Amino acid sequence: MKTKSRKVAIVGSGNVGSSCAYSMVNQAICDEIMMVDRTYDRAMAQALDLSHCMDFTGTRTKVYAGTASDCGHMDVVILTAGANPKPGQTRLDVLDDAAVITREIITEIMASGFDGIFVVAANPVDIVTYMVWKISGLPRHRIIGTGTSIDSSRLKTLLSEVFSIDPRSVNGYALGEHGESQFVAWSHVTIGGKPLLQIMEQHRERFRSLDLDDIARKTKDAGWEIFTRKGSTHFGIGSALAYITRSILNDEHKIIAVSAILDGEYGQRDVCAGVPAIIGGGGIQELLELNLSDQEFAKFDASCGIIRSGIESLNLEQKI
Repeated sequence: MKTKSRKVAIVGSGNVGSSCAYSMVNQAICDEIMMVDRTYDRAMAQALDLSHCMDFTGTRTKVYAGTASDCGHMDVVILTAGANPKPGQTRLDVLDDAAVITREIITEIMASGFDGIFVVAANPVDIVTYMVWKISGLPRHRIIGTGTSIDSSRLKTLLSEVFSIDPRSVNGYALGEHGESQFVAWSHVTIGGKPLLQIMEQHRERFRSLDLDDIARKTKDAGWEIFTRKGSTHFGIGSALAYITRSILNDEHKIIAVSAILDGEYGQRDVCAGVPAIIGGGGIQELLELNLSDQEFAKFDASCGIIRSGIESLNLEQKI
């Protein structure tokens, strides 16, 4: 009996791409991983190094090097290749360089006949995800950015330390831009199913020193704290990419805060931002519209405005 192999291409074989591949190999998420990089030797070296893990894993994953023009038969293409910010820059500061790289890569991938799902991590991820949608011509549910998935994970980790619990017992989301204008939807954060705001109200003395604004700031700045200390962030985002890809290939219908193209959700259109979504075999199965407070809704609108300004600066409609 023949079975269909689950094939994933990772475009960009640097720290993020290789960390993603390593997570996928150890979790046996797919059958084949093709490493792609502008420098073919680096893609080949990463593929060889990863292939040497197989004696120590439960399931064999075939890992090899290829090019963007070889992506036609892939189920998922993960895009990590992009421009890295320099010290003192924000993710938006590398937009022009990222736009050039993205246009070149996506054009070549689509020319190969690719008809699968894109998962995007290249920064600024919300705008790059929107670019991938426009350039590829694929339906919006097949374009997924990592968005605020990693920020939401950082939020859960910070709160788990406050409450001395497993991060997976915390449920909540950072929303909007994966960047400076993101915010935490505190009205929807729960600890073991109980609303955080209710817990704080009932136990004022115990949690009087808990500063939600400080937690939100630490959530937003966590990536930069890592970046300034070691020059990159890659284990967390690599795991987020693997997690999203696993939900696609296994049709798991997990709810993940991803960067998605909005078409009326939250009152927004023609923009891409971090929101919770059900991720399954077809990509984004459904976007969940949280009942945000007035203040949270205003923050989301402002964040989308910043993303939209970045999109408009590229004049994509004229260039496509």
